[in-house]
Amino acid sequence: MTSDIHHAPIAERIDWLMALSRSHSEHFCSPEEQLARQRYLAEHDSLIIGMKCMDGRIHLPYVTQTPLGVIQPFRNLGGIFDLGWPYLGDMLTDTVTAAVREGRRVLVIITYHYSRGHRSRGCAGFDCNRDAAFEHACGIRDQMETLFGAGHQTVFPLVCGFETDEDALVLHGQGARSQQTLAVSELTAEQADTLAGRLAALYPDMPWQIQRDLLPLIEGNLRHIGEVRQVPRALAIEHREWVICLGRGFDFLHLPNVALIIGPFSPDLSHPIRQAAGIIQGNMKHGRIPDDGFLLLASAPYQEPGTQKARAGLKSRFLSEFGAEVIRQAFPELAARMVTRSAVLHWPERRLEMQP
Repeated sequence: MTSDIHHAPIAERIDWLMALSRSHSEHFCSPEEQLARQRYLAEHDSLIIGMKCMDGRIHLPYVTQTPLGVIQPFRNLGGIFDLGWPYLGDMLTDTVTAAVREGRRVLVIITYHYSRGHRSRGCAGFDCNRDAAFEHACGIRDQMETLFGAGHQTVFPLVCGFETDEDALVLHGQGARSQQTLAVSELTAEQADTLAGRLAALYPDMPWQIQRDLLPLIEGNLRHIGEVRQVPRALAIEHREWVICLGRGFDFLHLPNVALIIGPFSPDLSHPIRQAAGIIQGNMKHGRIPDDGFLLLASAPYQEPGTQKARAGLKSRFLSEFGAEVIRQAFPELAARMVTRSAVLHWPERRLEMQP
C-alpha cells in the first residue's frame, strides 16, 4: 500500500496517514510491547538518545530490534543540529539532567546516513556527500563534549554511520576523526560473541554500564542485517514526499519518501520549510506525486492534560500558521494546493490528536 499511496487523491493520502498514526499508537500501547519495554529498561537503564535525519529509512528501534520507546529520537531535516540553538540546547540539557537525577548515564547516538550501492541514495541534506555528513556528525560530538565534558563518564556521544541499503550501523571510534570503526555488516553471526570485546577496544573510556546497554543494539543490528539479506529488497531512490511535518511527534512516520520532517530546533525555521516546499513542488512538477495537494502537518507533544496539553496546542497552531505563511510567501502557486493540519501528541501513548 505504501508504494500506491503516492498516487492516491490527497484526501485518501491524509486518511491513510492518520490510520498509520493510530496503528503506531496501538502497537506502542499493546500489553506485549509495554511489558517488553519495561523489562528492557529494567535491565538496561542508560538513557539512549538518537540524533538523526528525518529520512524514514533511519529507524533505529527497527534496525536494532529494540522495543519502541527505548531510544529517544531527535529528528531534523538532513540530521542537521547545532547545540548552540537555544531551544535544542535547553531541551537536550534538560533531558540529560533529568536522567542524571535518576542515576542514569546517557548514550547519545549521532547518526549520519549513506548508501553503499549508489551515492544518490545518500542524505539529500548534504547533497549525498557522505564525508560532509560524517564531518557534521563529528561536529555535533565535539559540541556534546563542550557541553557535557570530554571524560565521557556520564554522557557518551557516539558517531554512528547508517548504511541504508542493508540498515547496517558503522560505529566510529573516539578521538579527532578516528579512522577506527566497527562495521556491523562485516561481521558474521558466529562473531556475535566477540562484540563485547570489540566495543571495549573501540571505546576504552566508555563506562561499562553504557557498554552493557549499547551491546544489545549492536547484537540486534547484526541479526537484522542477516534477515535483510534473506529477502529481496527494493531500494527507494526517488523523492516522492507529499507531507511536510513541522514540530515533534512523528515517530510513526518511518517510511521512505513520504514526509519531510522539520524539528522545531533551529532559530530560523523558515529556511528548512522553504527547502521542504521546494522538494514538494519538484515532486509535483515531475509527476512523482499528484498535483491536487500536499499536507502541512504540525505537532507538539504533551505529557499530561490541562496546562501542558493546552500549551502543546498553542505551539502546534503557531507552527502550522508560521509554516503556511512561509510557504505562501515563497511558493504562492504551491500554497494554493496546501492542506494544513495541527495536532498534539500524547507522549505516554504516542497518540496523535488532531485539533479542530
